[in-house]
Amino acid sequence: MSRLEDLDAFIHIAETGSLTKAARALGRSLQAVSRSLAALEEDVGVQLVHRSTRHCALSEAGETFLRRVKPAIAEIGEARLEVADRRAAPSGTLRVGAPILFGPDFLVPIIAKYMSAYPQVQVDLQLTDSFSDLSSEGLDLVVRIADLPDSGLQGRRLGTLRRVVFGARSYFERRGRPAHPSELRQHDCIVRTVDQRPGQWAFQIGGKPRAVGVQGSFRTNTMAAVYSAVSAGLGIGYSPMWQIRHLLDTGLVETVLEDFEPKPVPIHALWQENRLPPAKVRAFVDCLAEQLALDHL
Repeated sequence: MSRLEDLDAFIHIAETGSLTKAARALGRSLQAVSRSLAALEEDVGVQLVHRSTRHCALSEAGETFLRRVKPAIAEIGEARLEVADRRAAPSGTLRVGAPILFGPDFLVPIIAKYMSAYPQVQVDLQLTDSFSDLSSEGLDLVVRIADLPDSGLQGRRLGTLRRVVFGARSYFERRGRPAHPSELRQHDCIVRTVDQRPGQWAFQIGGKPRAVGVQGSFRTNTMAAVYSAVSAGLGIGYSPMWQIRHLLDTGLVETVLEDFEPKPVPIHALWQENRLPPAKVRAFVDCLAEQLALDHL
């Protein structure tokens, strides 16, 4: 059976077109590389390389052999790297992208635990509500609150996020609590003007997704203003549950229409599509999955 070093020598000869260049690239002697090629040809029983004093060219059999063996050797090399990488402690700089509001409230505490566990890692957190491009922005990983995009990224689903309708008790005492999404048309609703579809709130009605048009006398472009307006009793709001958890815990607002909540939005950790994400990325994704526990948050 051919040795790996013989196969490796053959691949380098094929790629460089020279025994001398292959020997230099491998850090082996010219005689050792020549012996490896001869041993490989004896093993397979055909001539793989035509030699001349200055140049080497693959035979037809050599070209066929190269097409089959090169991916296999690459796989073996990646397997070796993966095993070695798993033994190494995460280190270096981890560059993470995340949504503006989600980052401080949820990721920073997790990052603190991660950095305590892996003190050789430095973290650079970039917060933006746009979909960051990993390669152009130099990011190792992004956290996205959306369906997994059809892209050249690999990902791990970490959980889901609920979207809820909420209001202050003072508003409900004055205007009543809606029992069905269609009743929102008779209520003052706080519309965020920068949403993809302003004034269109998503629900599940009769087991199917439905959008209900809403309006009100107060509109704003920020979620912070939405929360303040709802807390002050100006109207009803619509938000991811995690963004109003603090308002619910303090009793400032209450949720309604729970039976009509839309399908939860998934949250993913995404990284560049390759077979071996670095140890620092794998460790951080594991930490996210363990700490977030986001199912129907």
